[in-house]
Amino acid sequence: MLRAASRADRSADSESSTGHAVTASEGLVVEGLRKRYGDHTAVDGVSFSLAPGTCLAIVGESGSGKTTTVRMLVGLERPDGGTVRLDGRDRSTLPRRRAERLARAREIQMVFQDPYLSLDPRVSVSGCLDEVLRLHTDLDAAGRGTRVTRLLDQVGLGTREAAALPRDLSGGQRQRVAIARALAVEPRVLVLDEAVAALDVSIQAQIIELLGQIRSTSDISYLFVTHDLAVVRHIADEVLVLKSGQVVETGPTSRVLEAPEHPYTRLLLSSVPRRGRFPTTR
Repeated sequence: MLRAASRADRSADSESSTGHAVTASEGLVVEGLRKRYGDHTAVDGVSFSLAPGTCLAIVGESGSGKTTTVRMLVGLERPDGGTVRLDGRDRSTLPRRRAERLARAREIQMVFQDPYLSLDPRVSVSGCLDEVLRLHTDLDAAGRGTRVTRLLDQVGLGTREAAALPRDLSGGQRQRVAIARALAVEPRVLVLDEAVAALDVSIQAQIIELLGQIRSTSDISYLFVTHDLAVVRHIADEVLVLKSGQVVETGPTSRVLEAPEHPYTRLLLSSVPRRGRFPTTR
């Protein structure tokens, strides 16, 4: 079982990423996750663990099962087998009561590849964030306004963007709004499903830097889903490689990228340009 490295793991009590059981207090634990569509097995026995404050990249080509995996974690798909636990609480079955569904939604939030499709084109940025806060918190209008301002500041947006509609924003700005919306409920885990794939390289770098800044000041954990190993190096502590719904390799990012053990991982790496792919931001 993979254990993604936390800030504490970089100290003396660090453990190997293979075979080490993570206690319930250490965050997200996924064991033997399975999903079938008819005769096709999309996810076949996927297991991993994610401690607070860490980032695990789930990588693979289209059809590898990575998106199906995370959709099961957030409740958009029902697993056919396996268990999902967060802080010791089972998330394998969907709750029936509205309050329980809202509570579970607050725990794991998802940012999708195309923020334009996930944002209401008729609602301003501030209205979008206010709507989330009205649904998930007991804040009054003044409290929600303060929280909206703080969220926008956290993702590098201001009053001009707050009043804008999604169509008036750039792709990078829309993705910042999507991240702010996900952060509004203070999730334990943020799932980013190809969240920078539709952005150009310089904007990708800005979003990756933003995510790093947010993680450095909180215990939020990231599941970063991507097909692009060039991006993984800049955000993930550890990597899980999926092929045809199965885990073929796991380990610390540096080891997987520099000394991959599985032929499929080496194939993915062979398609990554070696120079000029990802600019360094300051």
